[in-house]
Amino acid sequence: MKQKNEQIHTTRLLTYLLIGLIGVLGLVCLYYGSSVAPGSRRYDDTDSRLDGSDPVFGGFSRNRDLVDFLDEQGYYLEVPKSIPICDMKYSELIPCLDRNLIYQLKLKPNLTVMEHYERHCPPPERRYNCLIPPPKGYKIPIRWPVSRDEVWKANIPHTHLAQEKSDQHWMVVDGEKIKFPGGGTHFHYGADKYIVGLAQMLKFPGDKLNNGGHIRNVLDVGCGVASFGAYLLHHDIIAMSLAPNDVHENQIQFALERGIPSTLGVLGTKRLPYPSRSFELAHCSRCRIDWLQRDGILLLELDRLLGPGGYFAYSSPEAYEQDPENRKIWNAMYSLLKRMCWKVVAKRGQTVIWSKPLSNSCYLKRDPGTLPPLCNSSDDPDASWNVSMKACITPYSARMHKERWGGLLPWPQRLTAAPPRLEEIGVSSEEFHEDTKIWHFRVIEYWKQMKSVIQKNSIRNVMDMNSNLGGFATALKDKDVWVMNVASVKMSARLKIIYDRGLIGTVHDWCEAFSTYPRTYDLLHAWAVFSEIKERGCSLEDLLIEMDRILRPDGFVIIRDKQSVINYIQKFITALRWDGWLSEVEPRTDALSGGEERVLIARKKLWTDGFMT
Repeated sequence: MKQKNEQIHTTRLLTYLLIGLIGVLGLVCLYYGSSVAPGSRRYDDTDSRLDGSDPVFGGFSRNRDLVDFLDEQGYYLEVPKSIPICDMKYSELIPCLDRNLIYQLKLKPNLTVMEHYERHCPPPERRYNCLIPPPKGYKIPIRWPVSRDEVWKANIPHTHLAQEKSDQHWMVVDGEKIKFPGGGTHFHYGADKYIVGLAQMLKFPGDKLNNGGHIRNVLDVGCGVASFGAYLLHHDIIAMSLAPNDVHENQIQFALERGIPSTLGVLGTKRLPYPSRSFELAHCSRCRIDWLQRDGILLLELDRLLGPGGYFAYSSPEAYEQDPENRKIWNAMYSLLKRMCWKVVAKRGQTVIWSKPLSNSCYLKRDPGTLPPLCNSSDDPDASWNVSMKACITPYSARMHKERWGGLLPWPQRLTAAPPRLEEIGVSSEEFHEDTKIWHFRVIEYWKQMKSVIQKNSIRNVMDMNSNLGGFATALKDKDVWVMNVASVKMSARLKIIYDRGLIGTVHDWCEAFSTYPRTYDLLHAWAVFSEIKERGCSLEDLLIEMDRILRPDGFVIIRDKQSVINYIQKFITALRWDGWLSEVEPRTDALSGGEERVLIARKKLWTDGFMT
């Protein structure tokens, strides 16, 4: 009997051990199986490697339930001690605007409509898993406002624009620096004089283009090195300076290095990532855009983006040359804009300025069948992420305030006043003002955290990666910075409030790379961004590498998120070389707090060729 009991006990013990072993093997299979699941990263393909550097994040696309369980228990899988450095040839890589990728994936974009300058992002298995190195001899950028006029040549070692545009005074090479005299293709004698000239054409008081604060947001298409936008800042006007990564491929890189608000983009086939009625003035100075193509679809995109009574300043040979070809283009453009109900308000020398109508009345008086047609009532004029342009006129909604500038107060009052379009997103004026107060306090706390390391003018280019209503940017109003406010696709309707406040921003999906050059921002603020992309199944590690790509050496990241997310990110700080300075605190709870939060602030080290300096 005793022997039989011992046999039963031994059998049960073996059974329990076998069940435990099966459970462990099941977890291992679940984990490793996820790394080769469809849509996850794989590194058995030589194309996904970079010049022989070892892949680091190959096993990170794994079962999220397992990860969450282990996170809760305090375990972390495969956190690297180091991250490889990309080859130097990738020092200016823009993953979603990489024309080499178009060739490798055998895509066939339509070159005549600029599709090759639009976003084409690499699939997950082809994303770069290494840190982008700075060019040889890179220096900490010259600080604003001196940077408006000069930058280090080593930081952007491209001088072809200085040679090609030497007669137009875009830029001049001077020893170790590249200097910017303020010229442009159409304003050889300086953007400042050109801006005064536009104000005089419009008969604005005091020859001030801001017109008493009523003109604040400007869209400058084909902006070159953004000298027009640079000199607008003195007039309390902020321009979204826009240019593609084309034959002048470093023009936006120079603009951002100078500390001027600018971004990569093109008037191609997709809407620009901005809501309707975002700008009071659009500007094109010899921007080399065929405005008549595809039934005037590009002018109709400008029409969507301009507010009631907004202006389009156009400086180009078609506006003044008398030869047959230019007269033909001018007549066709004039006819199209007349059918769009635009009016010429001023014409002088080489420049003409049109204005958009204040209401729908002109549209309703057009003859039946007049082209371009009005857009369908079901079309959302504010939808802009990966949305094709439409060759139709965007009429004003019934709720639109029928007055110039859409009922907005002049700058700077509009920054803190509740804008009329709040009702369109279901936010009350009380909630709006509460949001502003909360972010004012939060930013004060951030700066207290950084006061021991932050220096005067050390921060110029700022990105708020989850801008909500623009409270973070508003709280920085007394600092000499500009903010790129980024709205997620899910919250893109709120971007119109950003523009109504006199700020600028864009829509973006943080599961993809941002359309900017490496090393272009001094401060990245990420509030609940990691939690949001984690819920969608996107890679936190990809986002960390992307943030490192666009962050300047000596720049700061402020990450505000759940405790578990912050704990996870902490494990990567050394590998990312973000341990130049580090602070983590538990912030005060407020109305915007999403449960238990932590604030992590880290500073990126300057390193070259894999070595810290």
